[in-house]
Amino acid sequence: MAAREESALAGRVTDIVIITGMSGAGRSTTAKSLEDLDWFVIDNLPPGLLPTMIDLAMRANGALPKIAAVMDVRSRAFTTGLQSSIRELSSRGIRPRVVFLEASDETLVRRFDSVRRPHPLQEDGRVVDGIAAEREMLRGVREEADLVLDTSALNVHELRARMRDFFGTGTTVTLKASVVSFGYKYGLPVDADLVADCRFLPNPRWVEDLAPLTGQDERVREYVLKQPGATEFLDAYTSALRVIFDGYTRQGKQYVTLAVGCTGGKHRSVAMAEQIASLLEQDGLGVQVVHRDLGRE
Repeated sequence: MAAREESALAGRVTDIVIITGMSGAGRSTTAKSLEDLDWFVIDNLPPGLLPTMIDLAMRANGALPKIAAVMDVRSRAFTTGLQSSIRELSSRGIRPRVVFLEASDETLVRRFDSVRRPHPLQEDGRVVDGIAAEREMLRGVREEADLVLDTSALNVHELRARMRDFFGTGTTVTLKASVVSFGYKYGLPVDADLVADCRFLPNPRWVEDLAPLTGQDERVREYVLKQPGATEFLDAYTSALRVIFDGYTRQGKQYVTLAVGCTGGKHRSVAMAEQIASLLEQDGLGVQVVHRDLGRE
């Protein structure tokens, strides 16, 4: 009887998301974005209270179908408490999704300096000491997160847009992919699940008429896609992605970030990222495209 009652209650909550990650990486903005999307958001929830909060929400007669809990290292025993709470909910057939927000050390230092606040873990040291301690503390949580999002290059409006893309359409029923173009000269995207290297293709930068353009221009796109190996790469890569995505779906993964790189992130990676996204959309996936380094040259 108790099992049937719990199952019926679970059906009233369709989505549970845990928002966590590095201090200064955008948890507050993410929480406000979800509130705007009609999620019920609880900020600074101690991890040990997560099962209790879910129990209360389940008894709200369907009034709280989408719940987001924001958690951070200010809560004692953060990592052990969170992992224990997730295991307890999983044993009851409830699977929360974990979104981990992060940013580069330089970005986090700049953000803390701008608000003139200390890092919660820096104690008598510097901000960078607190950041290092927090990264180490959250390493296990990051590895097990369903979605890792690097906010280093995102402003408030762009982060809100990413949240709308991920959470603005109700319960996720298919895998969602972010295709991110980037330049190797600026470093790999830290939140990438898979990385494709397009530097095997000739660089339009050395073609006088194409150099000032970007991969979003039709002339550059045609140039890149007509190069030897481009079509073969796209066919082979998208075929491999279908196999990988099927496996991700079986494992319950709902978000994937594909990074597509070239030297500067202006021509080849942009054109190929757009083409890969188009092919994935034809397969019925939800896809968003981000050109991380476009405009930096």
